[in-house]
Amino acid sequence: MASPVYFVDLHLKKKTSLLDKVEALLAALKLGDRFRRGALVGIKLHFGEAGNLAYLRPQWVRRVVDHLRGLGVKPFLTDTNTLYRGSRSDAVVHLETAVRNGFDFAVVGAPLIIADGLRGNSYERVELELPVLREFYVAKEVARADGLVVLTHFKGHELSGFGGAIKNVGMGCAARKGKLEQHSTVAPKIDKKRCVACGTCAEFCPVGAPEPAQGTKKPRYRINEKRCIGCGECIAVCPQEAIKVQWNEKAELFMRKMAEYAAAVLRPKRGRAVFLNFILRVSPACDCYPFNDYPLVRDVGILASEDPVAIDQASVDLVNRESGLPGSRAEGAGPGEDKFRKLYPGIPWEVTLEHAEEIGLGTRRYELIRLEE
Repeated sequence: MASPVYFVDLHLKKKTSLLDKVEALLAALKLGDRFRRGALVGIKLHFGEAGNLAYLRPQWVRRVVDHLRGLGVKPFLTDTNTLYRGSRSDAVVHLETAVRNGFDFAVVGAPLIIADGLRGNSYERVELELPVLREFYVAKEVARADGLVVLTHFKGHELSGFGGAIKNVGMGCAARKGKLEQHSTVAPKIDKKRCVACGTCAEFCPVGAPEPAQGTKKPRYRINEKRCIGCGECIAVCPQEAIKVQWNEKAELFMRKMAEYAAAVLRPKRGRAVFLNFILRVSPACDCYPFNDYPLVRDVGILASEDPVAIDQASVDLVNRESGLPGSRAEGAGPGEDKFRKLYPGIPWEVTLEHAEEIGLGTRRYELIRLEE
């Protein structure tokens, strides 16, 4: 059976704002039937890497917060720390970045909680027998939330072809250990040129995997791969940024793992999670870069659904119906042509949706319901 996906475009015929259209989408999702009064509901979003301006405007988020508060719900804004070193790699710099990007309580009307703790190692282990993985490391405050409203800036992505609701949940709700598991099957690697043998990695590692390298002219550390448990703690704490992820996972397996992580997050919240995809400023790459390139297509609109697979499939279809903007990386791609395949020819983006459907996360069949003003 097809899942309903609600849609609003950006045209305004009366004296209403685009925020009113978001309100209409929220009303269509009947959140009052999903969340009990007093429920602690996480609004999952990306606060924006410093220097990147493609993230969602705080005003969109404020309308969601106000709607939830009107239902007697207690909303909070949340995201997890990044695996790589950047402006969101621990809770302190993450919150500083969020506030600088406009996600302050005075603007959004809700507190900000980094779901996987100070350094990304606060998680709950979830057991679920799926085709690829059996154990999942879900950010603790996401796991403990009574429900989720997932707000996603829909875009291209260099590893999965596109970034939508499934990626926002699968990667974005995993603790650092879970992120590393999705990206790599081997231990992190220490850059011998950057390492100064300060011992910080060894101090914080829970199993003593970093150890002094033997027989080297310059003192440095190495990772004992037999001891390493893949938590990624050393990546976060190294003051020299000498410890790197070995990005060795093949695209197809990465996408399957990501879909399975989304299932681990969402199955306990069945009926208590909804998704909004904003097809605006559709940038060619992940919002985790400290910049954003020219958008691929014109701004299309906003979608809402309780089905993460259906909303992502609808988002892909709506983008592909557009013409690539002149000067963009999709230039020359006409209506009906695959913009994401043009961006990343070697990435079979369909794998994420196919695998998500296979494991029961949702359906690729959808009914697009346009909401009138």
